[in-house]
Amino acid sequence: MKNIKFNEMNISNEIKRAIEEKGYEEATSIQTRTIEPILNGLDLLGLAQTGTGKTAAFAIPIIERVDKEDYSIQTIILCPTRELVLQTCEEIATLIKYKEGIRIAAIYGGQQIEKQIFLLKKKPQIIVGTPGRIMDHLRRRTIRLNNIKTIVLDEADEMLNMGFREDLDVILKDANVDRQTILFSATMSKDIKSIAKTYQNNPVFIEVEHKAINMPKIKQYYIEINESKKIELLDRIVSSLDTKLGLVFCNTKKRVDDLTTALQLRGYSVLALHGALRQSARDSVLKKFRTNKLQLLVATDVAARGIDVNDIEVVFNYDVPIDNEYYIHRIGRTGRAGKEGISITFITSREYGRLKHIEKYTNTKIEKFVIPSVDHVISTKINKLLSGALSSNISEYTKYVEDFLEQNDDITISDIAYYLIDTQMGNINKEEIDTINSNDVRMFINFGKMDKINKSKLENIIIENASITKKDITNIELFDKFSFFNIPLELSEEVLKNLNNAVYNNRKIALEISTGRPSKKTYQNKNNDRSFGSRRNRTHKDNDKRKKLPKIDIKNNVDMI
Repeated sequence: MKNIKFNEMNISNEIKRAIEEKGYEEATSIQTRTIEPILNGLDLLGLAQTGTGKTAAFAIPIIERVDKEDYSIQTIILCPTRELVLQTCEEIATLIKYKEGIRIAAIYGGQQIEKQIFLLKKKPQIIVGTPGRIMDHLRRRTIRLNNIKTIVLDEADEMLNMGFREDLDVILKDANVDRQTILFSATMSKDIKSIAKTYQNNPVFIEVEHKAINMPKIKQYYIEINESKKIELLDRIVSSLDTKLGLVFCNTKKRVDDLTTALQLRGYSVLALHGALRQSARDSVLKKFRTNKLQLLVATDVAARGIDVNDIEVVFNYDVPIDNEYYIHRIGRTGRAGKEGISITFITSREYGRLKHIEKYTNTKIEKFVIPSVDHVISTKINKLLSGALSSNISEYTKYVEDFLEQNDDITISDIAYYLIDTQMGNINKEEIDTINSNDVRMFINFGKMDKINKSKLENIIIENASITKKDITNIELFDKFSFFNIPLELSEEVLKNLNNAVYNNRKIALEISTGRPSKKTYQNKNNDRSFGSRRNRTHKDNDKRKKLPKIDIKNNVDMI
């Protein structure tokens, strides 16, 4: 199925305006196939990896279905971790920017429950939360599910791995039986099938397949760098590699324009390519790029489609692509016609988890790139300048140089060369560029307090199964059913390999890199999520009748944690 543009979708102008401001033009595969059935009130089972754009895939139709005149909770979105809860809320907040009267709240463990009770009194229609904390509110009767119209289980397989099956059963049984149930998972396990069979009504099944890439001619690298240092880093690498033809990808039109302007101010021959350009301007830009009249082209993913140039030496992912499939399309622009190519992805500290998802999706190891030193950049520029002089026909100027030297005995030919080199070098930032100071990775493990684990025991489990020392394990946080800890980045691959599927107390260990990198502040409240007593057994009835929610425009405040 061909991906469609957002402006062609049957969604409100307010949503289209918000999406346009984010700079996105075309829906991803999961968004193209998911938005319409959810808009129509159908249950949906989506098999999709992280990084496919699935949050917007369910958020857009859910927002459109909200009855702004109804102040009860209409949608609950369940996520496995605090990080994903906050990311989902942030995504929804940007989408409802021009939708007045819609309120959302984030409900997760580790935050004072009194603050969440206060926010719930403001009557949010959409709640995003972790299963355990939702259960806590159900026990306190601060959340009721009798009027729920939609429940979303995002990354359901992760919630099961973290031991939330009983909580999910209670929540789904307790909710309004005439609701819409949407489930997303990266894998199709027996438990996922069981949940779908028990709680969904003839769900639409959508699977986004991913392909392992076979691009041996492309050397794939990443650099972890602060956002503020990206432009300086790009400048340095382009100079160091002596790039003659490079392609730079950004996620939005605004980012493309801003970066293009910054590179032009640094003296590069560079133009922008995105969906806002008229066809004549687009054709002109592409012609210049194909004929090597540009050194760099900065583009969005959609605009870059159709670029067929065999001489692109390097592809820069200035922004991490929003869709894993985009990564494949991007780097495939280099290494063509039997030539070797390089791809370099810039990531910030919070995007390390995204990089790991891309590696898993493409079944490819992306190596760390060594940032070139100032000396290397200067040496490359001087060699290029001198090589150009040797290949040029300068005999017609010999007489003038000789006359000048005769008139100035204290000046040598070397002095002239040094001066000319200095004038041609331009301004070079002599400061070295540092990568992110923190080299730690945040890890998630499926053991917690309910497994009678304390910090010392958790350290012993890790040390006994991986070749690391106690001092390598930091910032341990224990919750009832899972825990987090930090380890050095260079040890992460070995720890993942050795600990995953190891056994403790007759139970397999599940270890993975947390989607968010560790922050300096830890949770202030460690009272995490516990399930409560059984509720009446109420499963989802087979019922094809779906209620259409009226769209009534009233003014109200958007409320978000």
